[in-house]
Amino acid sequence: MDAQKERKLLALSASIRLNALETVYRADSGHIGGSLSVIDILTILYFDKMNILPKNPHWEDRDRLVLSKGHCTPALYSVLAKRGYFPESELENFRDIDSMLSGHAEMHVPGVDMSTGSLGQGLSAAVGMALNGQLDKKDYRVYAIVGDGELEEGQIWEAAMCAAHYKLSNLVAIVDNNNLQIDGTIEEIMSPYPIDQKFAAFGWNVMTVDGHDFAALDEALAQSQLVSDRPTAIIAKTIKGKGISFMENVVDWHGQTPDEGQYLIAKNELMAKLEELEGHRNE
Repeated sequence: MDAQKERKLLALSASIRLNALETVYRADSGHIGGSLSVIDILTILYFDKMNILPKNPHWEDRDRLVLSKGHCTPALYSVLAKRGYFPESELENFRDIDSMLSGHAEMHVPGVDMSTGSLGQGLSAAVGMALNGQLDKKDYRVYAIVGDGELEEGQIWEAAMCAAHYKLSNLVAIVDNNNLQIDGTIEEIMSPYPIDQKFAAFGWNVMTVDGHDFAALDEALAQSQLVSDRPTAIIAKTIKGKGISFMENVVDWHGQTPDEGQYLIAKNELMAKLEELEGHRNE
């Protein structure tokens, strides 16, 4: 990945983080920690990798994305809005009773390919989409973003077994491995480690990357397209609360929302980062 493209993606992700923060603060509701950890992954997919038409979200040949960790809609909706699926002003209505933007991903929102939120189910839906593409001899790819705590669900491993059995090389599962879930670390609750070896044992092609390094994500996603006989799992090492100093690696920011003072500190940090990146882009 060249430096210009990387700076562009970094600036986009900083802007999207700011929108996600504003969205959660305005609603006084939402899952900010896990949203911040997954934003870089969503950014490279929607702005660089996926074959999509935001003005035609139901295009038959589009690539699909299933946010299996479906409670992290502050990230998904902020990315979709920035990509042009709907106006960014719609984020102001997040979690309002009359808004289309609820707390979990829903298919009536332009750009959402699968309703999710009941953890463990999204990968199965992605398997179905990928199998359909294979049977119809379509070229589209399916991406499923799975939480690491979500790996405690047995349905994930049933889906993993199915995907390998049918050699779904058009399927990529990206594990948002931020090591935290609502009640503590994933080791404390029910450890899924070693995640890479488990997916490999189920017959997947497996890679482990820094989930905030766009060059590493770019390389892994490119490598996944060269695999023709099995699905790919990318274990993305991430930081919960990424980009806001006092939220990073703090389990309490799973569903907690910032008060006014915390919001202002977080906003200033994100704006400073965005201004720094925009300055570099304009040099």
